[in-house]
Amino acid sequence: MKKLIFTIILAAVLWSIMFLPVTAPHINFWWMMTGSACILSGLSTIFNPGWWKGVKLQGRGILEGIVIAVALWGVFWIGDKLSQIIFNFARPQVDLIYGMKEGESPWLLTVLMLFLIGPAEEIFWRGYVQETLQRRWSPNTGFIVTTLIYALVHAGSCNFMLVMAALVAGAAWGLLYRFFPQKFFAIILSHALWDVAVFVWFPI
Repeated sequence: MKKLIFTIILAAVLWSIMFLPVTAPHINFWWMMTGSACILSGLSTIFNPGWWKGVKLQGRGILEGIVIAVALWGVFWIGDKLSQIIFNFARPQVDLIYGMKEGESPWLLTVLMLFLIGPAEEIFWRGYVQETLQRRWSPNTGFIVTTLIYALVHAGSCNFMLVMAALVAGAAWGLLYRFFPQKFFAIILSHALWDVAVFVWFPI
């Protein structure tokens, strides 16, 4: 449990550096995110060796990953329209999130999110944090606590829409992992595809 707590604290520190207004302007967000996700997924592999045995590459898993990503994109598209009706600050905050990609190569962002950031985040948050908490407490408690932590590490951004986005997306992937851990490959793929879709291919 001490190893898990250490990695969660480390994640909170790294995410705070990326998002806090006092530190964010002084770093390259995308390289910081890539490095942070890879460090955490590396620690996950050290502390929880063998997690990849549950990742089975199958044609059906690829299709499922695509379907999940498309469905989640649709949820966010609807959520964006509703939030603009409810909150007058919604669109400006969303625009701030998209502002993080200004000046960056779309091809570079695609590669980073598709092959590094998306997979690494799932390996850490679901494959290690949620899996460990589910085994130690209960499946439902592990899912809920992991989802809340995943959302809270984004709080340093002071961006309500980003925190809510992390909460919704984290809940979706966490719920899938809670009931279908054998489909971890599809979950990993959906995260990677959703990242690229929402940020590069089909911005909301």
